[in-house]
Amino acid sequence: MIRELAFKIFEGYSIERWNDLVRPFQLIEMDKAAEKMVTAYIVGKYEENRGNYINWDWMIYASLFDLLKKIALCDIKSPVQSMIRKEFPSEYLRLNEWVLNQYKPLMKDESLFSRFTLYIGQSSGSIKIADDDLLTFRVLRASHKFSTLRELQLIAPVNEPERYYLTEKEIEADLQQYLDLRGMQLLITKQKPFDFIMMIEQLRFQRRWNQTPRVPSTTVLGHSFFVAIMTLLLTRETGVQLCPRREFNNFFCGLFHDLPEAVTRDIISPVKQATDELPLIVKHIEDEIVHTELVPLMEPFYRDELLYFTNDEFDNRIIDETGKVKKVSWEELNATYNEDRYSPVDGRLVRVADHLSALMEADSSIKHGITSEHLRDGRQNILTLYSAGTVISGIDVHALFSEIVR
Repeated sequence: MIRELAFKIFEGYSIERWNDLVRPFQLIEMDKAAEKMVTAYIVGKYEENRGNYINWDWMIYASLFDLLKKIALCDIKSPVQSMIRKEFPSEYLRLNEWVLNQYKPLMKDESLFSRFTLYIGQSSGSIKIADDDLLTFRVLRASHKFSTLRELQLIAPVNEPERYYLTEKEIEADLQQYLDLRGMQLLITKQKPFDFIMMIEQLRFQRRWNQTPRVPSTTVLGHSFFVAIMTLLLTRETGVQLCPRREFNNFFCGLFHDLPEAVTRDIISPVKQATDELPLIVKHIEDEIVHTELVPLMEPFYRDELLYFTNDEFDNRIIDETGKVKKVSWEELNATYNEDRYSPVDGRLVRVADHLSALMEADSSIKHGITSEHLRDGRQNILTLYSAGTVISGIDVHALFSEIVR
């Protein structure tokens, strides 16, 4: 089970950023990780469109490992870490060893821990990154810097320039080395991809469970990244060796599953289900608004893929030989369609990860003593969905969720 690791990752919702500046809204580490990966997806797609290779598998796991390291070292500001790395390299290596030791008891998956260890070495410079992966590394680093800059730009209007001027200049200087990336050029000069990022950023301002106080408070954007990570980890729990496209689809389906809410806002489940026909009506309206307000901001070379992620997002599906989307069972995904050419997606597993996230959000607040009828009912409703013996995509969901709330 992944209970302990899931709760550790959940701590990303409690880490505040820029807490030495005036903040008109909460800036949380989980949200930053989400925006970084949205940016990396866009910049990576531009590079692929130029004929360059992006190692999405490496990038997906790197996003998880970056968050884990940040959670472990949240009390050390990034500039201080950079100084330790440059001026005291031996101590920096020991610091990285300490990070790994914090997670070794939590990662029962030895293969995952090995990848974590390798990445820590690569990101610290002690292990060489493969030449084929250097562009992927640069895309991820550029996206990290850009998403940091966006945070600063969001809070700059309520801060005196003297408070952030030097930091802004440092970030902008760091971004100079990535301006050969086409997507980054367009983001920095505020072209169409920037407008798309601005729309997605609205998910950062939308609180989940908005009708009740809750600790920690979570946003739709942060929730989306947590769902993507949980989908990745749950997939590993199944023991099935996924084709590269299936892993890619699963992660980014999780990351973008709530994309329509950037223009429709979050409609809570009880309201969506107030009448028998309302869920279909809401879905129809969402699709209309997405095609009117979001689709024009997408480039043609990734538009269909993004819509594939967000349409029927919780159904197992493939794209057949005729180019049509076909819903299939998990058994069919494994036996017949586990090949890149079918673009398979474990949509039902994304749904399990979505419910897992909601369950942890409600349960965590209740256990912190901040509770309400909405939270208690929400937790119970999720548990009721999965009776004893319920197995979805190879996961005993009832057993997993029972472990979460114990």
